Amino acid sequence: MTELTLVSTRQLPLRPLVETALANEVRLLEVGKRRTERRLREFETTYRMATKEFVRRFENDEPDETLELAEWIGEYRLLQRLEEKTEALRGVSFASLTSHQER
Repeated sequence: MTELTLVSTRQLPLRPLVETALANEVRLLEVGKRRTERRLREFETTYRMATKEFVRRFENDEPDETLELAEWIGEYRLLQRLEEKTEALRGVSFASLTSHQER
């Protein structure tokens, strides 16, 4: 578990700002995931192959590398990163503060 403490020189409460920023980032990541998933389905339709099967073959150097296949593997890796970031942000919670700490 990683812990982060934020300190502001302003009197505005940070928690609502940070919660909103995190929620917005998760929404943007979700949009990116949907776009990437759509692109992966296009590759699967074009090549009549599931992405998991393509990745297995790609990692075994089976297909000849083309620009389009490099894009496919890139989209797959992008989806993995987007999912990792989304999971990380969704796992953020806020510690309860004592009244002294809230001031």
